[in-house]
Amino acid sequence: MLIFIENTPRAYAWGSTDALPDMLGTAPTGEPQAELWLGTHPGSPAHVAKATPVQHTLIDLVESDPERYGVDGGPLPFLLKVLAIGAPLSLQVHPNREQAAEGFAAEEAAGVPRDARERNYCDPTHKPELLVALSEVTALSGFRDLANARADLLLLAAAARELGFLSGAEGFERAACRLVGREAGELRRTFLTWAFSGEPRIVEALSCLPEVLAAAESDAVGYWERAVDEGTVDSDRLAALRALAAAHPGDPGVLVSLLLHLVRLAPGEAIFLGAGQIHAYLGGVAVEVMASSDNVLRAGLTQKHVDIDELCRIVDTGELADPRFPAERLGHGLLAWRPAVPEFQLVRARLREAEAEAGAGYADAAVRIDLPAEAPVVLVVTAGKVRVERPDARPAEVASARRGQSLYVSAGEPICITGHGEVFLATIGDGFGGPAAR
Repeated sequence: MLIFIENTPRAYAWGSTDALPDMLGTAPTGEPQAELWLGTHPGSPAHVAKATPVQHTLIDLVESDPERYGVDGGPLPFLLKVLAIGAPLSLQVHPNREQAAEGFAAEEAAGVPRDARERNYCDPTHKPELLVALSEVTALSGFRDLANARADLLLLAAAARELGFLSGAEGFERAACRLVGREAGELRRTFLTWAFSGEPRIVEALSCLPEVLAAAESDAVGYWERAVDEGTVDSDRLAALRALAAAHPGDPGVLVSLLLHLVRLAPGEAIFLGAGQIHAYLGGVAVEVMASSDNVLRAGLTQKHVDIDELCRIVDTGELADPRFPAERLGHGLLAWRPAVPEFQLVRARLREAEAEAGAGYADAAVRIDLPAEAPVVLVVTAGKVRVERPDARPAEVASARRGQSLYVSAGEPICITGHGEVFLATIGDGFGGPAAR
């Protein structure tokens, strides 16, 4: 069956006030709207759109016929989201399978309420996730080379000293010294613990950071002019630091951000975040698919619960060579992102009318795309208007969906997509067989 689904965007503080209303064709409320959840996660299950006077969720649909609508007789193991990032998210890490199961069991046994602020593990499931940019997306993702982090800390120390913030300069210098002398993974883990220790020099460094960065922006100090001439200033990194320091003044996560890759994703580029990989999204609009979990351990840039000891226990302290995750070209107009996890894969289909000229970002668009749907599929239209058909079903099924609309596709016969637009489709890791497009 082809079933329209919908949901109310989640109003997290970091959300954009207009990006999701623009996509969904709704009026802005003036409040931030951050995430649209399209799946069976109990935290915010999608609803069957306008089916009956009584609202039914996708959970209700699966429970009504688990073999027909579920996966292996249960809920969807993946969750599709649209993110509208108007301000930096928290620095965070997700556990692997064993860590999630053990952490959840331990907190259950200890009687920690599931809605308690100090709860680390909301469910016993891991949470690998893949993000594909719809607009330019800025993110911190994975540890970079320690030498680059030290260089940036020493740059801030020299600027702070020139501005007369001697205690702050000493704090940045101490931070840089923390990144030499031992194995790199151990240095990263101990830096995380030290940054949240409340040591006075850390506090003073973070306190003077806004003025140091303001001097860089206005070029009020000759030091920055010399640094620009010498090529030692990364303007993107300075802009990210300014945004983080403004959104979270005095937060140790601002210092931690210097240990991470700063990534700018163009539309269509992706990052994959495996277990233990520290990351934070800073801005942009994106589609995201993940294992259906809400387990998050935070390392600052937030007012929520931070458990740095538990985070340091599960964080992957290895250096990440390249945060970007490549797509596979499956056919004309068709890209797929297939990380090595069984819960999900994500496909992007771009389509154009037969008589329309290829262009306007649709040079690789197909006139028609046929996809197997041997497992349930959740799709969202991110541009234009498309027609989704199941011509071999008895009776045949068809749905026309415009930008912002979403469909749940039950397991069964292949689907055919035509029209003019862009569609993202999520399913289980082996849910698409050999798709064809023309």
